[in-house]
Amino acid sequence: MKRIFTRISVLAAFCLLTINVALAQNITVKGKVVDGGDKTPLPGVTILIKGTQNGTQTDENGNYSISAPANATLVFNFIGYTALEQAVNNQTTLNVSLASSTQQLEQVVVVGYGTQRKIDVTGSVGTVKGEDISKQASVNAISALQGKVAGVTITNNGAPGSSPQITIRGTGTIYGNTGVLYVVDGVWYDDISFLNPADIENLSILKDASSQSIYGIRAANGVVLITTKRGTKGQAAITYNGSVGYKVVTNQIEMANATEYATLINELSASSGAAKLFANPESYGVGTNWYNQVFRNALQTNHQLSVNGGGDKSTYNFSLGYTNEDGIVKKQNYQRYTAKLSNDFQILAPLKIGYTVSGTAIKSNDIPSTIFRQLYAAGPVVPVYYADGTYGDANDFSLGGGNNFNPQATIDFFNQKSLNYRLNGNVYAELTIAKNFTFKTSLGGDFGQNEVRAYIPVYKATQGQQSTQSQLDVRREETRNWIIENTLTYKNTFGAHNLTVLAGQTAQRRKSYFLNATAFDVPYSSDGDLYLTLGSADKRSVTDGGALTTYASYFGRVNYSFKDRYLLNATLRADAASQFFGGGDLWGYFPSVGAGWVISQEDFMKDQTVFNNLKLKASWGKVGNAGVPINPTTLTVTQNGGYVAIFNGVAYTGKNVSTLVPSFLNWERTTGTDIGFEAAFLKNRLNIEAGFYNKRTEQAIFEIPVLTSIGTSSGNQIGNQADFQNRGFEFSATWRDTNESGLAYSISGNLGYNKNKVLSVVTGNNPIYAGGAGLSNGGLATRTIQGGAIGEFYGYEVAGIFQNTTEIAASAQKGAKPGDFKYVDTDGNGIINGNDRIVLGNPNPTYSYGLSANLAYKNFDLTVDIQGLAGVDVYNANIASRFGNENFTKDFYDNRWHGEGTSTTYPSVNLGTTANSAPNSFYVEDGSYIRLRNVQLGYALPSLLVNKWKMQRLRFFLDAQNPVTLFGYKGFTPEVGGTPTNAGIDANVYPLQATYRFGVQVTF
Repeated sequence: MKRIFTRISVLAAFCLLTINVALAQNITVKGKVVDGGDKTPLPGVTILIKGTQNGTQTDENGNYSISAPANATLVFNFIGYTALEQAVNNQTTLNVSLASSTQQLEQVVVVGYGTQRKIDVTGSVGTVKGEDISKQASVNAISALQGKVAGVTITNNGAPGSSPQITIRGTGTIYGNTGVLYVVDGVWYDDISFLNPADIENLSILKDASSQSIYGIRAANGVVLITTKRGTKGQAAITYNGSVGYKVVTNQIEMANATEYATLINELSASSGAAKLFANPESYGVGTNWYNQVFRNALQTNHQLSVNGGGDKSTYNFSLGYTNEDGIVKKQNYQRYTAKLSNDFQILAPLKIGYTVSGTAIKSNDIPSTIFRQLYAAGPVVPVYYADGTYGDANDFSLGGGNNFNPQATIDFFNQKSLNYRLNGNVYAELTIAKNFTFKTSLGGDFGQNEVRAYIPVYKATQGQQSTQSQLDVRREETRNWIIENTLTYKNTFGAHNLTVLAGQTAQRRKSYFLNATAFDVPYSSDGDLYLTLGSADKRSVTDGGALTTYASYFGRVNYSFKDRYLLNATLRADAASQFFGGGDLWGYFPSVGAGWVISQEDFMKDQTVFNNLKLKASWGKVGNAGVPINPTTLTVTQNGGYVAIFNGVAYTGKNVSTLVPSFLNWERTTGTDIGFEAAFLKNRLNIEAGFYNKRTEQAIFEIPVLTSIGTSSGNQIGNQADFQNRGFEFSATWRDTNESGLAYSISGNLGYNKNKVLSVVTGNNPIYAGGAGLSNGGLATRTIQGGAIGEFYGYEVAGIFQNTTEIAASAQKGAKPGDFKYVDTDGNGIINGNDRIVLGNPNPTYSYGLSANLAYKNFDLTVDIQGLAGVDVYNANIASRFGNENFTKDFYDNRWHGEGTSTTYPSVNLGTTANSAPNSFYVEDGSYIRLRNVQLGYALPSLLVNKWKMQRLRFFLDAQNPVTLFGYKGFTPEVGGTPTNAGIDANVYPLQATYRFGVQVTF
């Protein structure tokens, strides 16, 4: 099927290329653009050939020249003026006048199940154009949103092909599915890693409950609406976008070299009374820099070919994409192939049908999940290879189990490949009934298969890295999702009244299935010969499982405006989800209401010259979260070998209730209130939007601890346990202008403030602890409790470092040693214990901000994006995660305590599983940062020149992504994600990297 689809797509593209290139006959059109009122020339007016991105701009005298097909239509755009379309009709001279307009009022915004004029929107909706996304070297479109929309926080993983973590207005839920809902051309998704950013037309982020409630059960964490490019009427435009670049690690941690490491390990041995491990540390010199050994400058290439066009009755858009991205770790690679085809047909005057289908194939060479921890911990005294070519062995240096590995051997003998195939899209029909009614039906689907194959050969690299038996693991996951939606829209204008009424129905089914299989003693000749059946028959094992959920929904919305002055928006959605059947609220009801007052449309504002637009708006709404495990109220039993009993020589398998479930589970609901305003000044050149929000999650689904002594294995029980809120403020401003010299520019800035707080928990003041990743002493670094933030860092406050035994004797830590942390006795009882712990920091960002600038002058264009976070903390778990003789950073070596008076802030090397590794304020660092997110410089060759080469446009560009990040955190990057109660803990984070590219864009 995949081969047939590929051949048909390639054949269609070839036919379109051949036909339309043959028909294209360009002529040179010249003219002048002036103001329709005072007839003054307008410099910097954008002129595009309709249906393409090919165009030019007027010079300082309002003159222009463009090569276009004789039957083309030119589109004239200028800020503050109404867009004008003018047919060429074989004319070589075309002078036009542009009329002033209130452009921002008429701008169309994509919202749930339709569009609205921006002036009519009463909720909070952030929009980003596809062209702004495509200007970044991001494989995933969500990554390109960093700093673009107020109140939206993006955390990048850094690994090739990985999906960023997006948070809209703070943490909306902490259990189950905490991600946002993506709606791509009407189909619902949990992630969009399959989507080529170059295929996106525009993107809307629904931030408030009023705009989200139309999506009911999946809207609690926010909704991202994506519209992909579709065909436009006009001559076929064939566009190629390609780039090549490389990625380089930035802000690399400097580790102690071999001499420094040997010195540190000798100090560690002395602290426990053991003999020195290294007789002469200086003899080891610099040793091995494991980061330099395993890291590399990684190559990245992107190619995209698209064909766009159509006639009066049908339009088409076809694209092919290919991405090849190496990881910064040797052997890591990610490749993605995408194909997308969309068609729209005007069958009859009242009937329109269409479809979108896209296919994605992804394959990757994976790396060990622990490699970054190994590179941090590996001893620099160990060589990569010995003189005889064998691997350097940490065991030969008696380094112990904490770093008994050679990272190069880890990479060399790790053999895991992943494959992912997805086919998705939708088909729709739209029928206009009796002029004012439009009925639309659509059927969408998402069908995917993910395969992971991992193989461990028989090998011996070092004493701690060897395998005497080969092992083959295969995992296969399938998704089979479909969605049917039917809507009926009534739209009418009578007098000063505008009314739009929407009624709809949705049915969904989401099905997943996985199969895991393992075989041993599988021989290896090539990757293509790895089959489970080749292993030992008596050692094979297979496990499988899956989930099936169904949803039924009904919704309606009313939009009303009077004289474009008074606005009302009301929505109600009812959802039923199968996972709540028999044990909770099967149906959930999600209402919302929004109102707006366009003050600038009032009669008393007509004579004022300050505001071009001034609107107050307010909204309230309720949304839900159905992202919980399947059948959460169904009590299940388990059986395994531990439950087998033998009576009279016969084995009987027993069963056990290992988990507790609630008898009843309600919907998790989020209620949001928004108040804000929008304003435009100075002929719409300056636009400002600001607002306050209060988002409250009620009956949040939490896990609370239960006694394992009653026989449970999980130690937790889920239920509607808590209420918490996110409250904040958002501000954004944009200035757009074109000066007399023809320089067109825009500057945009945004700021988001959010405060997360737990309002109540059923356990009262009994905290819920989490955050144990990377903590070697078994401690838990986060706490969630009433009155605090979700997952706040919690531990001991460090007051200094013990310098001698006299200080220890006078303290509450009688068992401490010189060089240990001196903890604050917060309760003053003379004993240091768990009661002395306090809140140490907050992984939830308080401030997020972004700044963007776009400039265009003649044939040059420049884009600059800056982004950052403030008021956020990171827990550096790397330092104290020690089980032996792991390495230390150069910073720790330079500042450590190694004798009385040597340091009052850094401890001695005696960390490990001692009290020094307990969660404390030393490991909590400021995670604030400011980043030059993206800078791109482009140059388009003059039209008269490229026309001689039978092209419509040829543009070259250079760009850099993440070239500079300023922060004080002592790790690779302060951009540390994680689940809500485990966020911000740096234990094995993918390093920060910069990407530098050169690219070309050409249109025929």
